[in-house]
Amino acid sequence: MKVLFIGGTGLISQAVSKLAAEKGIKLYLFNRGNRDGLVPEGAEIIVGDIRDKESAAAALDGYEFDVVVDWIAFTPEHVQTDIELFRGRTKQYIFISSASAYQKPLKHYIITEEGTPLENPYWQYSRDKIACEELLMKEYANAGFPATIVRPSFTYGDTMIPASLNSWPHPWSLVARMRKGLPIIVHGDGQSLWTMTHNSDFAKGFVGLLGQQSAIGEAYHITSDEVLTWDQIYDAIGAAAGVKPNLVHISSEFLISYDSELVGGLLGDKAVSAVFDNSKIKQLVPEFMATLPFAEGIKRTIEWFEAHPERCTEDEEWNKQMDKIIAAHSSGFKKG
Repeated sequence: MKVLFIGGTGLISQAVSKLAAEKGIKLYLFNRGNRDGLVPEGAEIIVGDIRDKESAAAALDGYEFDVVVDWIAFTPEHVQTDIELFRGRTKQYIFISSASAYQKPLKHYIITEEGTPLENPYWQYSRDKIACEELLMKEYANAGFPATIVRPSFTYGDTMIPASLNSWPHPWSLVARMRKGLPIIVHGDGQSLWTMTHNSDFAKGFVGLLGQQSAIGEAYHITSDEVLTWDQIYDAIGAAAGVKPNLVHISSEFLISYDSELVGGLLGDKAVSAVFDNSKIKQLVPEFMATLPFAEGIKRTIEWFEAHPERCTEDEEWNKQMDKIIAAHSSGFKKG
């Protein structure tokens, strides 16, 4: 099976690339060639920029694939380019959407692909993903474009310390703050439900979809079945770091009053309880089962960071923002 990954070296896709190569799939990665250290053995790099349609077409000239997966399409314009590039040149096109596209707030906390609508008034990122899905399903219905949609939820790996509030460029900041005994903000009361999925578990379900003709025209989410409260998540991060974190609960509304950019990530995603019914992916890929509990997965992550001290950097601006919000909350002052 010949498979093209557009991207293929990101947080989620690197685990899928590794497993696909291990299973003997002939894997091609189409990207700018800047992260060769994350390319699995046996994969072939096609250097190019998918955002430059003409040069991408030239780089891909003469290739045909059984499956094309775009890991870095975020808008309908991105997807339209893919449709034009790969129509008639692949038997399956997989679009990476997002579980944040599901209805917010949810009418029922258990999410299914057919039973939960796609509607997110809080996050443009999610609305763009919904628009991409709508475009692909229209192309499938009207022209037979062989689209499959996959909706990951919060998926982490060795290089990411997942939390509702952390510094994206310096994720070690959260652990450093915990180890210093500084207060750690948890949105809400810490009791809403959430699902963390390790990228190696996600990869098992995803690789099972490759080449599955019965998946054409269908959407799947792929997540762990483990359900945790946010307090449990932060406690597990602390335990992996060898400390008991000092948790401070602050409402999402208060947090958003200090940083409006949190609206999408909180009200549009992590502040809403999310429990996923994975029956659909398991019916198509019976061998799929998420086997790495978060408590064990986050230990691996902490160990990876400690083995790479150059990545154990702190974001001082983020720390200052956390301190400022906590001080304001303690004093009863709400910005705005």
